[in-house]
Amino acid sequence: MASKNASLIAQPQPLTKIVYLSLGSNQGDRIGNLHKAVEAIDNQVGKVLEISSYYETEPWGFTDNTNFINQVAKIQSNLSAEQILKVTQSIEQQLGRKRIVSNQRYSSRKIDIDILFADDLVINTENLTIPHLHIHKRNFVLLPMSEISPEFVHPIMKKTISQLCKECDDTMEAKIFTNY
Repeated sequence: MASKNASLIAQPQPLTKIVYLSLGSNQGDRIGNLHKAVEAIDNQVGKVLEISSYYETEPWGFTDNTNFINQVAKIQSNLSAEQILKVTQSIEQQLGRKRIVSNQRYSSRKIDIDILFADDLVINTENLTIPHLHIHKRNFVLLPMSEISPEFVHPIMKKTISQLCKECDDTMEAKIFTNY
């Protein structure tokens, strides 16, 4: 017979992790798209702890007339990295992102959400790479990330985000966007 106190035994809790997401938009109401994405992330992925300022940048890897607005969000989540990927892709779809199959890897988009880091995890599968491969090459990721977590250490490069900012060769300007 089970003890009356069996329900008082501590149940294993899901592991909570700190996750950094990069968000970007260059179509439609760019600020509105980011705001809706942050709201959906807070509701579906995990608690949003901090978000950076908005940064405006030219498109990276392709040419377009409309600049991107980017930001980084720091969240706390009980989901696995794979679950976070699935949920953020679903959020992108809910907000109107259309994935275009073409030989051009980068294109304009209403919303883009990338997982930058999940604690100090290193994951390299067919569908998911954490840390994101190009973090150290992109001012539009490094600058907003350095605003909220400058001392975070890249788990592979073993350098802080501040150090990576100083060493970044990206010549595209990423400036704080205040025209909203």
